[in-house]
Amino acid sequence: MKRVFLLGPLILAMTPALSACAAAQGADAPSLAKRTVEGRFDVAPPAVVVAPPGPLPADLAGRLARWESDAARAQQAFAAERNSTASTVSAAAGASVASERWVVAQQAISRLTAARAPLTGALADIDRLYIERSVDEAIDGLPDIYALRDRLADMASAQDAVLDALNAQLPGR
Repeated sequence: MKRVFLLGPLILAMTPALSACAAAQGADAPSLAKRTVEGRFDVAPPAVVVAPPGPLPADLAGRLARWESDAARAQQAFAAERNSTASTVSAAAGASVASERWVVAQQAISRLTAARAPLTGALADIDRLYIERSVDEAIDGLPDIYALRDRLADMASAQDAVLDALNAQLPGR
């Protein structure tokens, strides 16, 4: 209640000042209506024509083919090594950490990881190429580069899942 009494005299004191402001804005104040000059810029910007990417440059086609064959070779080596590694890891599933069976299983997983090295190397090279061409705004062949990068990334992801599953079977991981 005391607040209401304090605000009352304050509002009464401000009333003449507010009415003076309102009176001052009579005929001299500018109008807030839209001016004719303001409508000049209400036009759509001109369309920007962007040329689609062209075909892959000849010097890159050979590199992409090499990376694709490296990835295929790595996939075959990984598949050939996978079954024996899975058997070795299954045999070591109950073994204690640093036991003979555990060490043999770790070595098998290391060989399986090494078998995929050409794939991970090709993926790193194609990532670098994609970034370099994007920075240089050299868009010719980017769809081909990105498509190959996507295939290699899918292969690497599938291999990562296999390695993660094998590592999860061993104690100490």
